[in-house]
Amino acid sequence: MADNPVKISDTTFRDAHQSLIATRLRIEDMEPIAAEMDSMGFYSMEVWGGATFDVTTRFLGEDPWERLRTFRKLIPNTKLSMLLRGQSLVGYRAYADDVVHAFVQHSAETGIDIFRVFDALNDVWNLETAAAEVVKSGKHLQMAICYSVTESGRLGGDIFNLDYFLGKARQFVELGADSIAIKDMAGLLAPYDAFELVTALKAELKVPLQLHTHYTSGMASMTALKAIEAGVDIVDACLSPLALRTSQPAVEPLVVTLRDTERDSGLDFDKLVKMSDYLETALPRYKSFMESPRAAVIDPRVLKHQIPGGMTSNLVSQLREADALDRLDDVLSEIPKTRKDLGYPPLVTPTSQMVGSQSVSNVLFGRYKMVSGQVKDYVYGLYGRPPAPIESEVMQTALKDYEKGQTPISEKPSATLEPEMDRARDAVKDISSDTGDVLIYALYPTTGLKFLHIKHGQEEMPEDMKNVGRVTPTTPAPQKQAAVQETPAASEFARTFNVFVDGERFEVVVDPVGGEERPQAPQGGKPAKQSEKPKQKVKTSHPDAGPDDVVMPAPMPGLLLRYLVEEGAAVNTGDSLVVMEAMKMENTLPATASGTVKKLTLVAGASVKKGDVLAIITP
Repeated sequence: MADNPVKISDTTFRDAHQSLIATRLRIEDMEPIAAEMDSMGFYSMEVWGGATFDVTTRFLGEDPWERLRTFRKLIPNTKLSMLLRGQSLVGYRAYADDVVHAFVQHSAETGIDIFRVFDALNDVWNLETAAAEVVKSGKHLQMAICYSVTESGRLGGDIFNLDYFLGKARQFVELGADSIAIKDMAGLLAPYDAFELVTALKAELKVPLQLHTHYTSGMASMTALKAIEAGVDIVDACLSPLALRTSQPAVEPLVVTLRDTERDSGLDFDKLVKMSDYLETALPRYKSFMESPRAAVIDPRVLKHQIPGGMTSNLVSQLREADALDRLDDVLSEIPKTRKDLGYPPLVTPTSQMVGSQSVSNVLFGRYKMVSGQVKDYVYGLYGRPPAPIESEVMQTALKDYEKGQTPISEKPSATLEPEMDRARDAVKDISSDTGDVLIYALYPTTGLKFLHIKHGQEEMPEDMKNVGRVTPTTPAPQKQAAVQETPAASEFARTFNVFVDGERFEVVVDPVGGEERPQAPQGGKPAKQSEKPKQKVKTSHPDAGPDDVVMPAPMPGLLLRYLVEEGAAVNTGDSLVVMEAMKMENTLPATASGTVKKLTLVAGASVKKGDVLAIITP
């Protein structure tokens, strides 16, 4: 046994797949190795919270509470950990205190041992209620400090310096923290900065210190090692198939690196490899969620844009759906500017979604021409106090015509909220009275309600929800007997291509059917460049639209949450007409013409593609 073994918290079943495959790993692909993971000797296993709650209900058709019960049954000997977003719980806004009380209590009763509680702004206002409820439950309260830097990319400066982090640690201990975590969600913590920060925190704290970092910038393994040398008690890592890129360091090389040292983890390398081999067989079914336009394992640009791992995969996915993946570099360049405008919030859920989605809107539609409801709430103060002042012009733009007022609040955000649990119980009383179901609705009134209808047999589960991560058998179509024909000779338009398959080269000839000519080169120039992918065409008509009617197309893909007007209402150009969710943010879309609303073409909860007609207006 080592004199001071470092403890390992495994993230394979939560943050690892959240970071690499958009949280799509199904419980059925984790169950086969859960008991073996339990026998490894991990300090804890992070299995729940973060985006898992949303994704299970929205995309996988799984009950998140049942997932937790399954983990508890299969993993009886290892502490189960979850990530809790303070007053935002596992959602994207601040919830009333009664929702926080109920959620923490039910999570504790269902199987969570360690609550890692954080706030995107490191604001104690947003942590007090959740922290007190965890303490009341008798479970382990781990308070996480969100690590961040400014444009310098290093520890220090006027905002995120050593005094800032030490001050936060003191505040969190006063809230009753049983341990403190450094939460480096974007891999920004440089190795020698980690040594300095951990050394200072260890000298200050009497509770254990844990490090959570991501590999995005390529520094995570070095950072973890320097933190271990500085005396950190626990580090987060995961099995290698779900490690690196935007995820955590791999546990296997860390175990070997520390072997026979005073910090030897004591974990069995061969058992780890065996479980990793199993994951290698399961992950190909999630290949579509692993796609990335980047070939490199690391993204050094994260030191500028600072978007955390889970957000990066979502950002790429959203831009692809919006047929705007070619604007990714523009969005990444915009993110630091938007973050500065908004007072340098650390980029972690939900502020990462706010800054990321606002940056996408700024690039696609013009800076602050469209501001999401969440960004308006943030500027108003409903997410707490940012580390630096918000730019005054941005504040004025965001709060112009804002329903709650134009002057930001200066009190604890949850103090402005009315209790929500009774309304949630009433809303689902005809479906269920189960506390878990009520909480699903309270957290996600639109997608949660849809899931509850599916769960209780009131609605069929969509095929795309059934098929995520599963091999779907297909029956081949009957083959017709082909008529015997002579192979025609290649035309003058035929071209020869090299095709590479699994490292082998094949030479093939491609000849356009009908002898269609290739694009001709401009006179005296090179052949015209063809677009790799045709841009989606925005719909300009609808079966119910007359020749003089104006159709209002969706400017982006997302979810239609609600209409703000009724058919027959008179509207002016710019009037708020419909609320859509895109990138988990609510966006209010204005009427594109003045007149009478002839038809609202969709229903609440409908999935919307870019260009889908949302409304028809008769001028």
